[in-house]
Amino acid sequence: MEDKYNDLKTRLIEVNDLNAAAALLYWDQSTHMPPGGAAARARQMATLERLAHEKFTDPAIGRLLDELEPHAESLPYESDEASLVRITRRFYDRETCVPAEFTARLASHSAECYQVWAAARPANDFARVRPYLEKTLDLSRELADFFPGYDHMADPLIDYRDYGMKAEAISAIFADLRAELVPIVQAITAQPPADDACLHKSYPEADQIAFGLDIARRFGYDFERGRQDKTPHPYTIKFSLGDVRITTRVKERDLKEALFSTLHEAGHALYEQGIKMDYEGTLLARGTSSGVHESQSRLWENIVGRSRGFWEHFYPKLQAAFPGQLNGVSLDTFYRAINRVEKSLIRTDADEVTYNLHVMLRFDFELALLEGRLAVADLPDAWRARFEEDFGLTPPDDSDGVLQDMHWFAGMIGGQFQGYTLGNILSAQYYDAALQAHPSIPDEIERGEFGTLHGWLKDTIYRHGRKFTAAELTERITGGPLRIEPYIRYLRTKYGALYDL
Repeated sequence: MEDKYNDLKTRLIEVNDLNAAAALLYWDQSTHMPPGGAAARARQMATLERLAHEKFTDPAIGRLLDELEPHAESLPYESDEASLVRITRRFYDRETCVPAEFTARLASHSAECYQVWAAARPANDFARVRPYLEKTLDLSRELADFFPGYDHMADPLIDYRDYGMKAEAISAIFADLRAELVPIVQAITAQPPADDACLHKSYPEADQIAFGLDIARRFGYDFERGRQDKTPHPYTIKFSLGDVRITTRVKERDLKEALFSTLHEAGHALYEQGIKMDYEGTLLARGTSSGVHESQSRLWENIVGRSRGFWEHFYPKLQAAFPGQLNGVSLDTFYRAINRVEKSLIRTDADEVTYNLHVMLRFDFELALLEGRLAVADLPDAWRARFEEDFGLTPPDDSDGVLQDMHWFAGMIGGQFQGYTLGNILSAQYYDAALQAHPSIPDEIERGEFGTLHGWLKDTIYRHGRKFTAAELTERITGGPLRIEPYIRYLRTKYGALYDL
């Protein structure tokens, strides 16, 4: 059995190396590649995706799993060996449903579509990218149809990012959350917005980046195993457990942009860097779901990084870094500015209270597109109408409307957005559990110390990688399933104090 187990790991590492090479090509495309490389890059990524798929769906892996499963079932459920066999079987059964030819076709199209979107968004040219998005929708439906027996076409697509969740269950969670959020949004936005002029002075790019990276380092992000680069849309990407990179974008007259993007992506990277090194190259060496991953980025960005205690320690340091901009600006003014609540156009810029309404809009559109109730050609008008309904705002153009997120233009339509809100919910639930284990954490944050929180998260979440499903992990940590109550309590407590609710 040991020889067979090692044979399985060797084969999985080869697949992982091909996927890592494809990820490196994607990172280069979004950070440094000249536009002239787009056509070849699509071909290169398609080749790597096809080879990785063919290697992973090799019947030899299926035979190894058949031989290993009886032994794995005799081991404790959470043992590394049993978990590797169990998780590999889940992915093997899924990927053998999808032809390698389709995988290559989807990878090639996604690379082409991303490059067109990167030019179309600043040009406000939805017409240019529309045929590519229509093809994305066709490919998304084709992918879903490789998995018969679904309740909703989105279900198998959701499974890619949030295994075990269904469109119906997510819709129910979102409906309950929306019922709680809308009155809070209405109560806050009925008041004059907080003064955030202090955030919109001229802040030199290099100084912004340096300050954000210093905080990421203090959180625990290991720059011996990571780096940061600029990109149009911030993300985290991993090539190995020893190479986990983050990206950000910088606006000279918006201090929040680079700072909180860096804290957000550092949260993702802490998760990946914290996975047990023994899992390197296997399917266990990855965060367990989009929702759990987002719980970490939102926990570090918002629950920690936008807290009053955090800035009790770091605001004097920020003032020292930008004396001309922030001298004379009180901590109270700054704290209210970074937690300003207002109805806004851009999801990634949205505050904690309104953010989830952006996600729900996108999730609903994904269902409508997949079901055929909404055509891609009608998406810009539908976007404007829904924005007026939900936010009382009309996007002035498609750049700040339907073109603002890269997700549909670099992947599939379906399962792309629900993880952001699931992550917000879980972030509060996990943080409550951390405080129960270590009540000293808030006091440590006020001193600029994060070792206890980081260590607890690493021990309870990060080191396990993909060993447990999101539902299993949440049960282990909190003693129950995902619940919206801790998140609503967090919002009511924080913003109730800020806005006298």
